[in-house]
Amino acid sequence: MPEQTIREQSETIPPPRALLQMAMGYWESQTVYVAAKLGIADLLKDGPKSSADLAQDTRTHPGSLHRLMRALASLGVVTEENDNRFALTPIGNALQSNVPGSLRTMVLTLGEEHYYAWGNLYQSVKTGEPGFNHVYKMGLFQYFAQNPPAGEVFSAAMANLTELLSFSVVLAYDFSKFSFVVDVGGGRGGLINAILMTYRKLNGALFDTAHIIEDATKVRSGVGLVKRCGAIAGDFFKSVPPGADAYLLKNVLHDWDDQHCIKILKNCRNAMANKGRVLLLETVLRADGTDSFDMLQDLDMLVISGGRERSEAEYGTLLEVAGLKLTKIFPTISPLSVIEAEPK
Repeated sequence: MPEQTIREQSETIPPPRALLQMAMGYWESQTVYVAAKLGIADLLKDGPKSSADLAQDTRTHPGSLHRLMRALASLGVVTEENDNRFALTPIGNALQSNVPGSLRTMVLTLGEEHYYAWGNLYQSVKTGEPGFNHVYKMGLFQYFAQNPPAGEVFSAAMANLTELLSFSVVLAYDFSKFSFVVDVGGGRGGLINAILMTYRKLNGALFDTAHIIEDATKVRSGVGLVKRCGAIAGDFFKSVPPGADAYLLKNVLHDWDDQHCIKILKNCRNAMANKGRVLLLETVLRADGTDSFDMLQDLDMLVISGGRERSEAEYGTLLEVAGLKLTKIFPTISPLSVIEAEPK
């Protein structure tokens, strides 16, 4: 998380300039997106290159590519050396593919589907409907099902993000009291893998839709946890695997409106073992509403899926309706908190 909120940063510069920086924020995001799309960081991983060489490698216009590289240097993604060559910075390293901490696929999905959905924020505010649906004429998950390449990028982005966040969850919450956990909507299994690697006596199951489970099985085959963690395909709106003493839902509920969330939670409540727990891993909005990152993430959920970020009180209400009660919230070093709930 940044040390200062956008609001705090804006107070240190003249108001007109602060407003312009806010309005022009997408200039920066699209510059970084194009660098990710062209694979610039992968081309620089072995050392500096000139913009002319990079243009040849990426089959782009040399003069325009040089201007992109200068802009990336001004943002701190690369450095420009005296001999007109460019090298990666620690920030730029995260734009590489298939490295620990990679955010390349996240930048790609933010620069494509999210970018176009945000272009229809006005429509969302007017109607309450996702801007994504207005652009693509269908919902987010239906679109990914019908457009596998885009779905693959999105799944990889979520997996990379989960990899970064998972150990913050393991550090914040004690899973030793459980014997069997189910990761509901767990994607490729980054979270359940991190938990099982830390708690060696724990067993679990990864639960998601059939095509995601098929993809996850390929990714997880070399992790060494397959014997302790099954992979189950299904639909969490219909049911979840029964008998677990903990059900994990990381960034699941924020994708959905209250009605859909209650359905998912009720299915977990009906499936859990006696004295089981539901653990929601979500951003919890501050009561004073001062964190601009959280507020903007909430708008992102509005435009991309029709979901929302929620406060402690709002999560408490959802859980209550689903036959659960919020027992405690465990903050982590990441934007996520672990929201623990038990049967009423």
